[in-house]
Amino acid sequence: MIKAYFLEKLSWILMFFFIHILILFVAFIDAAIPFMPILYIVFLSWIFFTIFFFLRYHKEIKFYKHLKEWDSDLDLTRIPTSDSPFQKIIVESLTSNTSYLKQLALDDRRILEQEKDELLAWIHEVKTPLTAMHLMIDRLEEEKTKELIRYEWMRIHLLLDQQLHQRRIPFLENDLYIEQTNLKDIIYQEIKMLRPWCMQKGIGFDINLQIANVLSDAKWLAFILRQLITNAVKYSENSDIEVNSFTVKDQDVLEIKDFGRGIDSKDLPRIFEKGFTSTANHQDHNATGMGLYLTKKVTAPLLIKIDVQSEVGMGTLFTLMFPKKNDFDHISSV
Repeated sequence: MIKAYFLEKLSWILMFFFIHILILFVAFIDAAIPFMPILYIVFLSWIFFTIFFFLRYHKEIKFYKHLKEWDSDLDLTRIPTSDSPFQKIIVESLTSNTSYLKQLALDDRRILEQEKDELLAWIHEVKTPLTAMHLMIDRLEEEKTKELIRYEWMRIHLLLDQQLHQRRIPFLENDLYIEQTNLKDIIYQEIKMLRPWCMQKGIGFDINLQIANVLSDAKWLAFILRQLITNAVKYSENSDIEVNSFTVKDQDVLEIKDFGRGIDSKDLPRIFEKGFTSTANHQDHNATGMGLYLTKKVTAPLLIKIDVQSEVGMGTLFTLMFPKKNDFDHISSV
């Protein structure tokens, strides 16, 4: 930091330098003034000035060094103490701005919490008429109309469900309940909800579950499978979707494989990014780019490893690798 300090004091150093040059110049052209004693005085002056400069450097640099190392965590207790009036002005300004930013962040958080609560309340309120609509749809006699309306109802239901879980994800770890979860029940429940869509697209399921139970949270695992199965159905036509579970090296694995349009190799590294849809099918307005992003966000606290393999025109394989019991030791205490 000595370079920065030197540049800061450069104007004072230059002024000191030119004053002494002026003194030497006057002594040189004025014969009445002895030049050598003046030169000696200037020499001593520069020695004292150099010593004073480095003493001030070590004294003043402490404040700015601490200021530079101060973390941007808005912790006012870690602001360095000031020695000079100008340093006090800096500290007062930092304290005032930090207090303002902390209050602003607190207000913003309060507003976000309020908006989140209002949105969650709205979603729950909308679910009531949706349930009533579902019962009314079941009473329709014309099968073709019934299936079309049921398909649109399902789309609304999935979008609301995605929004609901998206708002809950920041507090997911407080909502976890890890237990032996029945895969068959969850998978069949998710397929049952997508039945109208699957019938419309001519899609069936080939299910082979060698592992019946996995260690996870039932509600959030259902959300993950809902996103993956929905994606598989969305991008497939007149084909089967394979769902397999098995054990590899004492680790439970679940695979969901479709034979749809597949994912371009250059898109694979980005499919879990927020808002990313596709570069090859960018005109697809039905894609939101949120499903796989939310899936990835949920798998992390559940300690589920997710992997994807795909080939354009051949289909996509999603693999979920579940944790072992001792992997959840740090979550169990939450």
